[in-house]
Amino acid sequence: MLKRLLQSLKNIFKPIQSQGMTDLDAYNKIKEGKAEILFPKEDKVFYNPIQQFNRDLSICGIRAWSELYQSAGKKRNNEGEVKPFINILEALSASGLRALRYGHEIPLVKKVVANDFSPAAVESIKLNIKHNQLNGIVKANEGDAILFMSQFRDKPEFHVIDLDPYGTATPFIDSAVQAVKNDGLLLVTCTDLGVLAGSSYPEKCFALYGGTNIPGDATHESALRLVLSMIASTAAKYKKTIEPMLSLSIDFYVRLFIRVKTSPIKVKEHASTTMINYHCSGCGTTYDQLLGKKTQDEKTGRYKFTMARGPPVGENCTFCHKTMHLAGPMWAGQLHNKTFIDKILQISKSLDKDVYGTTDRIEGMLTLAKQELETPFYFKPGSLSSVIKCPAPPINELVSALGNLGYMASLTHAMPSAIKTNAPWEAIWYIMKTWLNHRKDESGKNLSETSPGHVIIHNDQIGKDIELKEYEELYKKNDLYHEIKSLRNFKIVRFQQNPTKFWGPKAKPTN
Repeated sequence: MLKRLLQSLKNIFKPIQSQGMTDLDAYNKIKEGKAEILFPKEDKVFYNPIQQFNRDLSICGIRAWSELYQSAGKKRNNEGEVKPFINILEALSASGLRALRYGHEIPLVKKVVANDFSPAAVESIKLNIKHNQLNGIVKANEGDAILFMSQFRDKPEFHVIDLDPYGTATPFIDSAVQAVKNDGLLLVTCTDLGVLAGSSYPEKCFALYGGTNIPGDATHESALRLVLSMIASTAAKYKKTIEPMLSLSIDFYVRLFIRVKTSPIKVKEHASTTMINYHCSGCGTTYDQLLGKKTQDEKTGRYKFTMARGPPVGENCTFCHKTMHLAGPMWAGQLHNKTFIDKILQISKSLDKDVYGTTDRIEGMLTLAKQELETPFYFKPGSLSSVIKCPAPPINELVSALGNLGYMASLTHAMPSAIKTNAPWEAIWYIMKTWLNHRKDESGKNLSETSPGHVIIHNDQIGKDIELKEYEELYKKNDLYHEIKSLRNFKIVRFQQNPTKFWGPKAKPTN
């Protein structure tokens, strides 16, 4: 397969190799951001306009990291001035468009290395570096990404490393976490959601990411947490820790912005920020189990790390009595840094929309990400109502009921019409049962006695200690109701709309 890929790349870029001078008539010009790239006219593979969102967001993310990095007092001389200092590596560059945009659009960038293993692709990158007049900033490099990054394991060279492969980024992580500078930024894309967010390849998911995913509604968040767990485990081997700055499930891929820091003390928290998940095969109820326990001594303030206690549930579900299954291990910590998100939103609003065509979606998706609860996972009301066979309650009313029971709730960027909450599943099922009992139709009828819905409906232990028994009191509108309603009514681009026919991930190059 690798030989076929190399041959196809040679065929695609052979006009570049065969010409001593650039014949612009042989190329299509593609303008994105402030960069303009030349593509052979027969090439229909490498440029995907849908990925402009990824590239626009990456530029905003690197700029946000740079401003926070400088605000910490780094890279300023005695006069408070900052000279260009940022070294960026795009390890899998292909056309080089991303690297060219970084060279044009990142303030204080000193060097951008656009690496690719294909000689033909590297020749294309060199052509476009010259075309964009970036010879002093962007450098093309021909080499295996893993071997190239491994050269810098003893003396990290790059403040920012961007990994955007076709498929999984797993093979590149080990060398990347060693090559990135302390407090540097690692940008990671994985496009293999058939493995990460599907149920057909648990063995491959475990082999690549060291864990298995959660089926059902929350599978895209579990994909994010699996990638983070894999990166955290890899970094911990080198006494490094990670801080997820922004973790997004976008269309057909996941995109993560991760700060990497050398900290042997923080590495001790790895087990207490890793979890396994129990999920019910019948009703979808989930339980999280941390793999380590972190406690703080009240007198000394020191932390102690011990083994966690568990499990949080038995072999069968507490509510519907069906079998519980395991997922993970996966990341249990936060997915986003709100200060980082605020900085990106501030930068995005200052950009020219004629140059950066996806700023509306950046604002919409990051606004949702910022308000997400840090508690893991979400559910769709429709999925719960399908268990007990009734119409789903409106989202605004459901979060109102959660608020009236004293819990918090939020939306999620990863799925439309889904809810995150810190409420236990007993409270959630109690709210659903109250909704069902209030209805005057045939909802919840004619269920098999062995079905999960029938067992939940007739399980009198659910909510027996909850004081709010009346429907009107439970579903009474409150501040949480108005907060979620306002956010849902706010006219922002939250999810990608299909812009063209057959849009999506492009195929690998072919002859």
